[in-house]
Amino acid sequence: MKKIFFIIALLPMALCAQNAEQEIYDNPNLSGSNYVAYRTPTTKLTPSPKGYEPFYVSHYARHGSRWLCDHNEYDVPVKALQKAKKYGKLTPEGEEVLRRLEFIQGTSHKRCGDLSSVGERQHHGIGKRMAQNFPEVFRAKNTQVDARSTIVRRCIISMIAECEELAAVNPNTRFHNDTSDSLQFYLNQDATPKMEKIQQSLNKLDTEWYGKLYKPERLMQYLFNDQQFVSDSLGSRKDLMWYIFNVARGMQSHDYKGTDLWYIFTKQEIFDMWRYDNISWYCGFGSSVENPDAPFSQYNLLENILNTADTIVNNPGFHGATMRFGHEVCVLPLACLMELGEAGAKVSTKDFDTLHEHFRNYNIFPMAGNVQLIFYRHKKGRGPVLVKALLNEKEVTIADLKTDRFPYYTWSDVEQYYRNKLNNYQQY
Repeated sequence: MKKIFFIIALLPMALCAQNAEQEIYDNPNLSGSNYVAYRTPTTKLTPSPKGYEPFYVSHYARHGSRWLCDHNEYDVPVKALQKAKKYGKLTPEGEEVLRRLEFIQGTSHKRCGDLSSVGERQHHGIGKRMAQNFPEVFRAKNTQVDARSTIVRRCIISMIAECEELAAVNPNTRFHNDTSDSLQFYLNQDATPKMEKIQQSLNKLDTEWYGKLYKPERLMQYLFNDQQFVSDSLGSRKDLMWYIFNVARGMQSHDYKGTDLWYIFTKQEIFDMWRYDNISWYCGFGSSVENPDAPFSQYNLLENILNTADTIVNNPGFHGATMRFGHEVCVLPLACLMELGEAGAKVSTKDFDTLHEHFRNYNIFPMAGNVQLIFYRHKKGRGPVLVKALLNEKEVTIADLKTDRFPYYTWSDVEQYYRNKLNNYQQY
């Protein structure tokens, strides 16, 4: 039996108590990884501690649901199936799949990477719930909101959607919105030099698991009536399977009816393809042994969160929020760097056969995925500033810090922990 060693906080382990395989069997959309549509939270938030009220929200959110980013993601599978149809090599089932692929390809014309209507609604919902959950912050007479976005359109529109909801509950709110290349260094930070040095080994690991978990033989027989033609004329079967899977998981970003493609895959195929993605994202952006520097790609973002909070927490009259909008390649490593709930799991093995039992990417960076720090102060100034962390609007643990009133932590403890973590890391 293979030995696997895990360093995982008890609560994050409990969060993974449900079986990942069964979750995806029951809801194949979860296999979409970073394409998973945001799920409206159903759990209630813990009331404010006695004598305390929230006054500040610090936030980083990914854009909402979108079209696929590259036209090739739509065009490649369509062209492959059209070629097979031209030569009479499609099964009747393959012809129906082609019809669905052609439809969604048509809707994507000049829309690749754009925010969809589903994505816009997601951010309207997040903004509305933020105002409802923390009225002391957003209904004050002097509320201030500083909202900043990367220069990507889908992020800018996501920012607008949340701000519209906050403005609706308090027309007196003072907004400052900004988007600029000058903000990219922390809103959409690139890989650190250390990460770049080990990318080659990660690519080898990617290839290994891709080979293990993508099994296209059955699907090819379902779609094509001549397997020799597939081998001779359509290139890699695994790659074609990936392209079709990619379109399938992206369909949850839209309201189109009659375009579902999950039915063409078996439950096991869907789960296996997600397992590959889960491993790949964890190695590239999580707290893996193979890439321990990955979370520190968000060094500048976490530093910005800390520095901005420093200018606010000692201002007794402040009410408002700092809102930042970017991408999943920031949300995932940021959550891991901050060690929030399940994202704090550190798997100390190269054997990823059971990674899915402890780490599930769809819980961390769905479309519109977000990290929120909610700050509280005592109404009469009798206690320290407190903070709680929300990951996708759900209360989570912060590293292994001690607290006797979860989900609330003393801010000075949290800040010192993160400052030490950043100060002890050599970026170069």
